[in-house]
Amino acid sequence: MYWTLELASKLEDAPWPATKEELLDYAYRTGAPPELIQNLLEIEDEEKEFEGIDDLWPDYPDFKEFFDEEE
Repeated sequence: MYWTLELASKLEDAPWPATKEELLDYAYRTGAPPELIQNLLEIEDEEKEFEGIDDLWPDYPDFKEFFDEEE
């Protein structure tokens, strides 16, 4: 499973919190890229409810990292 910001952005409007099944349903309905669907299919815990993309991609960058005004 690999994540990119582009793939993660496709789940921005997902119905959080959501289970694997709900995320897959959302991805199929919105025409998500096959790479995103593959990532979701690789989730092992069928019943776990995910609160957000951070639960799927622990290294998901914080937007403060991108928009830090001090840099």
